[in-house]
Amino acid sequence: MPQFTIKICGLSTSGSMAAALDAGADMVGLVFHPKSPRYVAPPAAAALAGPARGRAAVVALVVDADDGLLEEIVGALRPDWIQCHGRETPARLDEIRALSGARVMKAVGIASAADLDAIAVHRGAADLILLDAKPPKDAAYPGGHGRPFDWSLLAGLPADLPFMLSGGLGPGNVAGAVRAVRAMGLAIGGVDVSSGVESAPGLKDNALIAAFVAAARAA
Repeated sequence: MPQFTIKICGLSTSGSMAAALDAGADMVGLVFHPKSPRYVAPPAAAALAGPARGRAAVVALVVDADDGLLEEIVGALRPDWIQCHGRETPARLDEIRALSGARVMKAVGIASAADLDAIAVHRGAADLILLDAKPPKDAAYPGGHGRPFDWSLLAGLPADLPFMLSGGLGPGNVAGAVRAVRAMGLAIGGVDVSSGVESAPGLKDNALIAAFVAAARAA
């Protein structure tokens, strides 16, 4: 991973993939949760990810995926990372790493200080922690809801914990988010965006993708 990683998630068309790569994204994410408006099937994902090889790390986002789905994704896509966005335990993260041969990222939803406890649970098992806004209780899928959480909640995190920040980020606030978190003395290693670069749920806006990457780099 580069020193500061910018991830564009929920890509589902060749045009948006090209926009992310041309903008200089370090990671590109493909969603394999059928309830998400950003869902792509493994065969289609393999074609989408082709241009990313050698230019950006390919991330497969799953939600409590069973071995069968993981094997299908790995066989079609050969992802560099598996992003676990469900209720996966540390033991399950170890299984996913062994099955996939990929590095494992664990998303932790944050809405209150109590949610930070999950970071310590997963830190030893995950290769990277992604801190995301906790979805609404009635949400059909995690992530991609365009709502930031209170970043000041992170003030108590260990200074040496590398993590990516997600949840409600966009071109207009990503630089401020990075600066705010760094001002706490924390080791923010990157940012992740999905709905913040969309004109409608699941529909990426190429200009917003470029603007987000530029703003994140400037921070």
